Amino acid sequence: MSVFKKVTKLAVLSLGLSAGASYAADAICYNCPPEWANWGGQLELIKKDLGISIPMDNKNSGQTLSQLVAEKNSPVADVAYYGVSFGIKAAEIGVVDAYKPKNWDKIPAGLKDPDGKWFAIHSGTIGFFVNKDALDGRPVPQSWDELLKPEYKGMVAYLDPTSAFVGYAGAVAINQSFGGDMNDFTPAINYFKKLAENRPIVPKQTAYARVISGEIPILLDYDFNAYRAKYKDGVNVAFVIPKEGSVVVPYVMSAVKNSPNPKNGHNVLDFVLSDKGQAVWAEAYLRPVISSAMTPEIEAKFLPASDYQRAKTVDFAKMAEAQSGFAQRYLNEVR
Repeated sequence: MSVFKKVTKLAVLSLGLSAGASYAADAICYNCPPEWANWGGQLELIKKDLGISIPMDNKNSGQTLSQLVAEKNSPVADVAYYGVSFGIKAAEIGVVDAYKPKNWDKIPAGLKDPDGKWFAIHSGTIGFFVNKDALDGRPVPQSWDELLKPEYKGMVAYLDPTSAFVGYAGAVAINQSFGGDMNDFTPAINYFKKLAENRPIVPKQTAYARVISGEIPILLDYDFNAYRAKYKDGVNVAFVIPKEGSVVVPYVMSAVKNSPNPKNGHNVLDFVLSDKGQAVWAEAYLRPVISSAMTPEIEAKFLPASDYQRAKTVDFAKMAEAQSGFAQRYLNEVR
């Protein structure tokens, strides 16, 4: 099955799509949610510095790619933000343009398409985002295996791995931790089957507010959301990199092919990779792709480097290639 057909088929998994939607804006960014990665602050700064107004957008990565495919002949968006596997697919399908933004040469070679069809802007590490007060006296879990214990029944959440990139990244982390690889997701599938017995919560979109409120005590999520909750919102949370291991993955952006406002779109991509734009990511506890934007003061708020040694990178091209097959197995065997 072609990549285009696979993505089109997976489009039915995505909710909240509104093909042909129009906005009163200077540029459209798909998947720029205000509660995620401080996109709210970044878009405010873009408006202030560039005079470009961009509406918030609460799609996830899968919904973004599905929308780009649906609108291929009449694009609405100017730029798109998504997990790296979705960026690779977007380039393969032909819904994004080649564009090399400012600071292009500072992006490491493995974190950008050679032609500029996608490039990393920041990265995160998968782990447990835990609202300690919502545990009602239970210990903070330290491993993937602990999440399967009956005492955490109804307390664990993960985003839908067939649509949200963070959900798929979590599946990759689980799979790698239990001996799987990109050719065999059986360990992850078996894990999700076991976790299903504990009645997990499986949202489609970012669930940050639900963790803050205590509705979700434990969310499989990125380090930056937990640090934001702890240091910005003052919530009693912990971030845990499970003892069996985890993964580090980048989020990327692309210029949309034949977009309505290509000049503004390019200016936005230049800005998020500028020193000022990268500082916004660092201040939101993401690891900026331009490493000089990470200050020692911010670095000190992260878990110790010894904990991060348990989190590895993967072959992102293979991760993208395996995604549709994993999603189908998950739908057939877990959901």
